[in-house]
Amino acid sequence: MEKMPYQEGAGEDTVVSTTALVVPSPEAKNDWRSGLPALAGTQVTLRELRVSDAPSLFLAMAGEEVTRFISPPPATVEGFERFIAWSHRQREAGQYVCFAIVPRGSDTALGLFQIRSLEPAFGSAEWGFALAPELWGTGFFSDGAQLAISFAFDTLGAHRLEARASVRNSRGNAALRKLGALREGTLRNSFLRNGEYHDQVLWTILADEWRTGQISGEPPVIH
Repeated sequence: MEKMPYQEGAGEDTVVSTTALVVPSPEAKNDWRSGLPALAGTQVTLRELRVSDAPSLFLAMAGEEVTRFISPPPATVEGFERFIAWSHRQREAGQYVCFAIVPRGSDTALGLFQIRSLEPAFGSAEWGFALAPELWGTGFFSDGAQLAISFAFDTLGAHRLEARASVRNSRGNAALRKLGALREGTLRNSFLRNGEYHDQVLWTILADEWRTGQISGEPPVIH
């Protein structure tokens, strides 16, 4: 999700989405609109964002190596606080969820997994991620991604999960390929960053593939 659904500076009541208000899927296993569960992996926990996460997220996502291929994140700690409040409103509206990535044994948020609805009831959804550079190559992404994907399919009720990554983003594309996502094609000049248009690769995972083991992944522990 290189094109972030949140736009800093938008009006307090503005919903930055092209998706109509979503009714939760009848298959949803918990009332995620009232609050996200904590999902426990072997290396990370995914949990609801808290306003107190703003300083660590600001530091984790401040570097050019993180932001090079995504829409600019909030430029201040206060901006991240507004983003977190926005994410809660969007979750309550049934349009979007955002998990903090927290190393097991810690309570410091060092990244994000985002999932937004592309059609009513999350039939199709788009996901994206950002992680502090010190956690790259550690297995934290793969561990957290399996939790996020399982949540999208098993709790949100998504049938199809899409991800977009700049053709130049070799690390992001490699990570999606390693998860087993299918490269469906190239979206030409689909992402504007720093005045330059980027081609993006479209990656997809289908719920049936995930559940039948065509793509590996263990179900998350929800508590």
